[in-house]
Amino acid sequence: MLLFPSGREFVAAALAGAGTRLQHTLGRLAHRRREDMGALARSGRASMGGLRAFWSDHYLFCLGGLALLCIPPLLALLLAGKPTLSAYETSTREVNTQVAGLLQGEQLVPPPALPPLVFTTAEVQLERPMLSTASRDWAMLDSAYAQRLLMAFRIMKEKYGYDMALLEGYRSPERQNTLAAMGSGVTNAAAFQSWHQYGLAADCAFLRDGKLVISERDPWAMRGYQLYGEVAESLGLTWGGRWKMMDFGHTELRQPGVMHKQGNK
Repeated sequence: MLLFPSGREFVAAALAGAGTRLQHTLGRLAHRRREDMGALARSGRASMGGLRAFWSDHYLFCLGGLALLCIPPLLALLLAGKPTLSAYETSTREVNTQVAGLLQGEQLVPPPALPPLVFTTAEVQLERPMLSTASRDWAMLDSAYAQRLLMAFRIMKEKYGYDMALLEGYRSPERQNTLAAMGSGVTNAAAFQSWHQYGLAADCAFLRDGKLVISERDPWAMRGYQLYGEVAESLGLTWGGRWKMMDFGHTELRQPGVMHKQGNK
């Protein structure tokens, strides 16, 4: 470049031309940006003007919309701490003090044993064959089931005026098979297919004037069985009166894992 002055002039002219073009380019870009900013500002002013015009024409509609959005949260805040659902209201239902006592661990005592002759009359033998040899030992019953059954006896006496008697509680496997051999009219459960074998079932009936009344053909007894079923179910027992082969005097307390194959009686 030192030896050729014309070369230096050429380079200087080229650099000067490039600088001029760059300056023009930057100028155009700056001018375009100012135009874009101006258009954006005009658009914003136009939008604000449109909103003001919409508000002016539809202010009632807008106020209504704001009210719909704001009123529910305000009501929720005002009603906080004042539950209105019935689930939180104090229950007005009468509490069954007898059931409450059972749940609190009250221990009921079995009634005195009835004379054996009560279970050997012709009427009783006709309704319940082999009843004279049945077990009526309350101690052979599961304690939880026995307490529920005794509570059912108490409610039936105190609330409805029915005296009840235990016909059969625990039943041995041998006796169960013997009864099953007598036909489905007696039982359709073989040994260990009945809750009787586990002390978790019992057959009961009513006492009237010192005599057992078992047959549901007696209207008084049938009414008693219906009430007995309601009371037993309220205590968590299963009532045989709802089965296909109805057994109105039968109740049981089904416990998981005790019997793999559940019988019907």
